[in-house]
Amino acid sequence: MQRIKTFKTLTRATAAACFLAIQAVICIGTVYWAVAVTLRMEGTAAIVLAAIFALPSAYALMVVTRMAYDAETDPANQ
Repeated sequence: MQRIKTFKTLTRATAAACFLAIQAVICIGTVYWAVAVTLRMEGTAAIVLAAIFALPSAYALMVVTRMAYDAETDPANQ
C-alpha cells in the first residue's frame, strides 16, 4: 500500500503533529510544575527534574509525530 504524500496531506500531518505536540507539552509541563512546586524544588534540583522529564517528553513527541504522519498519509483516510 502506497502512502499518499502530497502537499495537502503533509501540511495536515504537520498541523496534527503540532496540535498533539502542544497538548503533550502542556500536560507534561503541568505535571513537572506540580511536582517541582510540591517538593519545593529550586535551582539545580529543578533542572535535574526537568532533565528527567525531557527524555519521556521527547519520546512522546516523536510518537505523536509518527502517528499523525501515518494517519494523514494513509490512503484509507483520504
